[in-house]
Amino acid sequence: MKNIQAVFIDRDGTIGGTGHFVHPSDFTLFEGAQNSINKIKQVGLKVFAFTNQHRISRNEATLEEFRLQFEEYGFDDSFICPHSDHDNCHCKKPEPGMLLEAAKKYGLDLSRCVVIGDVGDTDMIAAHTVGAIKILVKTGWGVPSLLEYRDKWKTIEPDFIAEDINEAVRWILE
Repeated sequence: MKNIQAVFIDRDGTIGGTGHFVHPSDFTLFEGAQNSINKIKQVGLKVFAFTNQHRISRNEATLEEFRLQFEEYGFDDSFICPHSDHDNCHCKKPEPGMLLEAAKKYGLDLSRCVVIGDVGDTDMIAAHTVGAIKILVKTGWGVPSLLEYRDKWKTIEPDFIAEDINEAVRWILE
């Protein structure tokens, strides 16, 4: 293991779903994702959800529904941006607000934390801003992030590109 303190994991397209909004009651994890989350916890690392959910601001879901879902999956805590694009918040990725909040709350050195996500111009930029280890998964928006949207985050290189959450966790635990 790489002297890691915590792992931040995006939701849509990273641990399940399509990359688009899926209500927590309809969300399905990818095969092996729950086992991968459990493996992170078994080695004593904190695991945090790290997700933009602007549909909360439209009353299409509640913060509590997301929090309960992440609790059921075994996440130690969830950092959720409920804001719309127009709210000018500091938590909506690519802003690093959720990572900074978690660092303050848990006393983390973000350079010793990993961010796993499927979107280069949100997840990878937020991770890069705070010096975290960056893993891009090819599920969800991962492949389009590497191809047609690569220009939006061209100055940033992921530390690892994984086929899916399972390969990402194997890489962390090696």
